[in-house]
Amino acid sequence: MKYEAIVCDLDGTLLNADHRLAEETKEVIKKVKDTGKKIFIATGRHHKDAMEIKKQLGLDSYLISSNGARIHDENNKEIYERNLDLDIVNFILDTKCSSDISRHIYTDEKWYVEDEKEEYRISHQASGFLYEVKDFSKITGEKFIKIFFISTNQEELLKLEKYFEKELGEKVSITLSGPECLELMAKNVTKGEAVKNIMEKLNISLENTMAFGDGLNDYEMLSEVGKGLLMGNCAERLREKLPNNEVIGKNTENGVAKYLKEIFL
Repeated sequence: MKYEAIVCDLDGTLLNADHRLAEETKEVIKKVKDTGKKIFIATGRHHKDAMEIKKQLGLDSYLISSNGARIHDENNKEIYERNLDLDIVNFILDTKCSSDISRHIYTDEKWYVEDEKEEYRISHQASGFLYEVKDFSKITGEKFIKIFFISTNQEELLKLEKYFEKELGEKVSITLSGPECLELMAKNVTKGEAVKNIMEKLNISLENTMAFGDGLNDYEMLSEVGKGLLMGNCAERLREKLPNNEVIGKNTENGVAKYLKEIFL
């Protein structure tokens, strides 16, 4: 098999419904890695969060986090960063949004929220990286990696997406990592750009790279590589944008592990 590199998203892809790694996934990833394939994580999660999952998988590879706003090397040393400009941050935070939309901020070291919500703890308990409740106006002297909005009210979230596209479309990267999560990063920050950056460093062609994803934040990555695979649970908008890409099993069925096992083992 020609593929030398494998890039995996986490939530909705490599992680199961409980946002954890299934034993089957851990075992298959280890066996595929032992064949000489290079395996990478590319996630919207914070790097401190993703590093714990990387450790659980026993990977010694580059790590793409915050949708490409950060890249860390094999030893978890930061080699790339891209932050939101402060004037953009202020504009985003000054924007009024529906009361059922919660706002989140990633800085270099922290994940800030405005209100306590147990559901966010549950989805990140496997890594131990948890949020801190903070008055956003009190955040000073920190680098803003990304700002994101979470809500089950998808209609309001889509309105917010259209508003930011109209007002900031040329200045930031805007994506939906899931139907309930709208994310804003610095301009040109995408997983696709980060994957190109890493593969160039490692002298691996994109044609010889395989990637798995389920959300719109995976679009650039899945369209750039030689084989971009869609999860069975992927967003409908992603499926519409990549109609010719192969669809595999769902994350709840350990779809990535089963596919890798069939192809490489």
